[in-house]
Amino acid sequence: MSRVTKSQLPEGIPMTVFPQLEIPETLAAGPGPGNTDPRVLERFAKTGVADHMQADVLRGMIEAKLMLRELWGTKNAYTYGVAGTGFSGLDCVLSLILPGDKVVAFPNGTFSGIDSLTIRMKASTAEELAADSLNPKPASVTVVETPHGQSVTGEAVDAALAKHKPMWAFMAHWETGSGRVNDVKGFSDACLKHGVMGIVDAVSSLGVGDFNIDDYPGVVAWASCPQKGVLSLPLTYAPVSFTDKAIEMVKKRGCRTYVHHPILDARHWGIIDGKDVDAPGYHQTHSCYAVAAFHEALRIILGYGRARKASDYKYHEAALRQAVEAMGCEVTSDMPSLVVLNLPGKLAGREKELVQAARAKGFGIWPTLSEPVQVRIGILNQLSPEQITEIASRFADGMLAMGAEFDKAQVLNQLKSYYAKAA
Repeated sequence: MSRVTKSQLPEGIPMTVFPQLEIPETLAAGPGPGNTDPRVLERFAKTGVADHMQADVLRGMIEAKLMLRELWGTKNAYTYGVAGTGFSGLDCVLSLILPGDKVVAFPNGTFSGIDSLTIRMKASTAEELAADSLNPKPASVTVVETPHGQSVTGEAVDAALAKHKPMWAFMAHWETGSGRVNDVKGFSDACLKHGVMGIVDAVSSLGVGDFNIDDYPGVVAWASCPQKGVLSLPLTYAPVSFTDKAIEMVKKRGCRTYVHHPILDARHWGIIDGKDVDAPGYHQTHSCYAVAAFHEALRIILGYGRARKASDYKYHEAALRQAVEAMGCEVTSDMPSLVVLNLPGKLAGREKELVQAARAKGFGIWPTLSEPVQVRIGILNQLSPEQITEIASRFADGMLAMGAEFDKAQVLNQLKSYYAKAA
């Protein structure tokens, strides 16, 4: 490390120049981000220096929004990418909610809980926000908690909407905090039945599950992310989709944002008055590298085939589930891209210790971020017997190092037999 003093700085205040940053290769085996396809990284790295209005950049944005509609199974014109993380997309769709709006939210884990906090902030009046700005409790918002490790059911949604009669309802499709799949059909049906507009967090399901959002007409807005099923890292775009009903609501009432405005942001993608125009107009200096990476990620997933990918995730999740259960773990999740488990009795309570030791060796598994603490092992973009075997082997090594008692060779032989039978 070297230190230099610049004349612009006050005398005696050094400027530190750190060594070049070297980040080693790791195996991302958590709920997300996933392992980026080399083709995505190549498009990012090999894209030429170009300004944001260069013709190929604009063409890439047009093609990306069309591919995104196909991936999500929708005719919604207002389907595009919000620059940033999944939270950027969620902020865009939740901007539909204005202070005083009546909302019922159905969290069942860490991330739908954060979404619910966002909803409480957006629905708060000025007085309610000032009363507790970081954790407001607006009278117009009802939060229906589902216990950790359980799924939100259509029956629970129907009962709550019948009782509270809100304007909006919110739910996560798949909750990675606990690894649970929630009943999106039951949610949509209940919203239609009670005249409620549904909003869904599809951060974990897009690009992993095989579903068409147009099959759920009770949902008027969807948000996803670039880090999970779409696998479009480095950071690119959070997909969103709005029905005409949602857009008409924005036109009528507005929303208190500019950057994540559902209508204004759509103009960057050449979507004006519900129609595609020939080319996007001037936009928010979208990166040519991000456009290229996002475009390639969508090409990869559509080329693979949505139905095939969904089937492959289920197939490989079942293999990993069988392997960790053979190590004595109890699996409590039902997501096809994520296994959430309790460690066997001897190791119970040492989940964070195991995770930290694994991550120190470049094996990126995760604990749950809320109680009870469990271990989460993901398989995003890990869809081969060799990759699942490596994940199982490295997890077995971590458990054995902490004193677990099982035969690793037997576990891996069972995994080999699973794939041999399927083949």
